[in-house]
Amino acid sequence: MEVLAEGLGFPEGPVAFEDGSVIVTEITAGRITRVWKGKTETVCAIGGGPNGAALGPDGALYVTNNGGGAPVRGVEGQPETLGRIERLDLATGKFERIYETIGEHHLSAPNDLVFDKQGGFWFTDFGKQQRRTRARSGIYYAKTDGSLIEEATFGGTGYNGIGLSPDEKTIYAAETFTGRVIAFDLEAPGKIAKGGRGGRLLGTAPDRAFLDSLAVQANGDVCVASIAHGVTTFSPGGKTRTTPVDDNMVTNICFGGADMKDAYITASGKGALLKTRWPDAGLKLNYAR
Repeated sequence: MEVLAEGLGFPEGPVAFEDGSVIVTEITAGRITRVWKGKTETVCAIGGGPNGAALGPDGALYVTNNGGGAPVRGVEGQPETLGRIERLDLATGKFERIYETIGEHHLSAPNDLVFDKQGGFWFTDFGKQQRRTRARSGIYYAKTDGSLIEEATFGGTGYNGIGLSPDEKTIYAAETFTGRVIAFDLEAPGKIAKGGRGGRLLGTAPDRAFLDSLAVQANGDVCVASIAHGVTTFSPGGKTRTTPVDDNMVTNICFGGADMKDAYITASGKGALLKTRWPDAGLKLNYAR
């Protein structure tokens, strides 16, 4: 695997661009960084703990921000740092907060997001944990203009990565601590089918691996960062295969390149962004450029 960048502060949320550059979030550094032509440059010192990132229909970068501190932990005995959803103008580096609450409840630790063809986005809230307790996790749907945020399902155990099937009839979420990928059937954009809020099991990671963020292939398979193991690919038929990565904290994968077979992997243990060729094409995300 080719090392594109090192010395990053817990990189996550890779977004590949047609010009060959890749934007990553740096959770512990509180910034958004572009990796390009052997160098890194700060796009924005956004603060908090920027985690997932995706391009929206307006060309802006939308960021799930867990609020800061360690990626998943609050500080024992201290008020919880609250999460939020933010919009970043890539041309100016200016950002704004779009959502901090869902109804009367504060967002805890928004983690990852994906846009659908209608221009709305799904996102996970991982939920922070302290020494002896942790918040439950949820999946939400929202619009970019701040006019709508809805809870699709709540009560999971560390919902992390999220992605849409090619036909957008299914939303996938990876549960970190159970090592499961859960599929939720959709009856309409932003709507989980009635009776399906608990989802159905797509597969479980080999060797009880913890799971992180994910990307979907063009053929419908789901590639999930498998923490200390690498990247595990789940097929809708239940088969799995794991591609090893030499890092103890593999956190995310995205696809790019003309044939969508360039895989960009965040190796957060080493603070690195890696690139490799993938055997299957990734699904081109809505609004990618």
